[in-house]
Amino acid sequence: MALSPKLEVRQSQQLVMTPQLMQAIKLLQMSSLDLVSYVENEIDSNPFLERTEGDTQGEGAERSEPLENAGEKTSADGADGADGDWMASQLETTPAAISSRMDADLSNVFPDDNGVERVVDPSAAKADNWKAPSNGAMASTSEDFNLETFVAAELSMADVLLEQASVALTSPADRMVALYLIDALDENGYLRIDQLEAAEKLGISLEHLEQVILQLQGLDPVGIFARSLEECLALQLREKDRYDPAMQALIENIGLLAKREFEMLKALCGVDDEDLQEMIFEVKQLNPKPGAIFEHELVQPVVPDAIVKQSAHGWTVELNSETLPKVLVNQSYYSEISSAVNGEADQQYFMDSLQTANWLAKSLEQRARTILKVATEIVRQQDRFLSLGVQHLRPLNLRTIADAIGMHESTVSRVTSNKYIATPRGIYELKYFFSSTISSVEGGEGHSSESVKHKIKQLIDAESPKAILSDDTIVKLLKGEGVDIARRTVAKYRDVLKIPSSVQRRREKRISS
Repeated sequence: MALSPKLEVRQSQQLVMTPQLMQAIKLLQMSSLDLVSYVENEIDSNPFLERTEGDTQGEGAERSEPLENAGEKTSADGADGADGDWMASQLETTPAAISSRMDADLSNVFPDDNGVERVVDPSAAKADNWKAPSNGAMASTSEDFNLETFVAAELSMADVLLEQASVALTSPADRMVALYLIDALDENGYLRIDQLEAAEKLGISLEHLEQVILQLQGLDPVGIFARSLEECLALQLREKDRYDPAMQALIENIGLLAKREFEMLKALCGVDDEDLQEMIFEVKQLNPKPGAIFEHELVQPVVPDAIVKQSAHGWTVELNSETLPKVLVNQSYYSEISSAVNGEADQQYFMDSLQTANWLAKSLEQRARTILKVATEIVRQQDRFLSLGVQHLRPLNLRTIADAIGMHESTVSRVTSNKYIATPRGIYELKYFFSSTISSVEGGEGHSSESVKHKIKQLIDAESPKAILSDDTIVKLLKGEGVDIARRTVAKYRDVLKIPSSVQRRREKRISS
């Protein structure tokens, strides 16, 4: 059989991921903060997109009208222009007018702002690190000066330590060593270096390096420049004058405390149960990571995408209008520009921009409707959780929600990612309501893994110090409540809840009782 090239015509159907479809999928799985940032970038780059100035609150999950009628909120007073005229006509804005009104010379009232223009010297910014910046370095013109930028500035660990070291150390050589050591600190304030190698690199003796380290360990916060956890805790206890021989033995054997080997610790420290309990309490008050106080990580508040409210007819779900960016497509602007432009390339650009704007507006509306539909079905499935608590949380998976609302399982997965819902019991991520099933003893409806974890925590919290519950005992108690669970599953859930084993709890509660 001879092989030869030939042409064939075939007709087939396939799903093509167009850029618009990819954009819609991307918008669906974005969090509210990411969505706002994305829409802002699109508005800046697309001439036909405009943001609305206000939103109206949705009315409920039963109707979609709030999503369609959420329009621009008009101002009730409309006095913006009047305020501007009043300020221009009633307030003096020039130094001469102000001086005349006050009957005083501004140079006498504000000697640092007497009308003389101040010039920033760029070389002043390169001043010695050990010296405070001069007035000239901090000066700025009135146009560039912004008080909020100074108020919001956060000092780093290096800045604080450099300022203290400039006072504590008088020798220039010691200051250079301190600069090296401050740069070598990790984020927790520990000095993790090879001292012999550091001494050779700095060209000093090991004794000189040790002397500088001891001086730097006297800086704030207490415990900084420690080379181990034991040294960090010891520095803080010495500051409190509590580093006696018994406490020293406890710190040197801190690993036994982590393992809750209390009997061995009592023998090493030479104390009884009461004294050991007081010592452990003091150690727990110490800061094992003194450098962590300088971490200025911005914590983003959780803003719910949907809100659950109880009404006379049951639970209703509303979209949070604050998380829904509203955009408008300016069709009239497109008509003006397209009629004035003759170039084919420009016409194509404006047409593509208009299509992108229309698609973005439709995608945002569809995203809001999808979130509302999924959240409403989740609330319907978990109504007992809202009424009675976490112990009544039902086992739920994505397929159940997808089949109920007629969507694909992957769509539900994207909707529930990084989305939060506000309920009378708190704010939860939508994925919280999806949990695996624990079989029932009687073969009826299964139990949610979250509700089982809650029951395990309740049992352990209520246990007596004289009758610590083992994992096997917890299994028997749960089976008495209709939960068919294995011992290894109880151990796994206990580890997730960060609850120690029965042996460790027995030691801990014995010493605390």
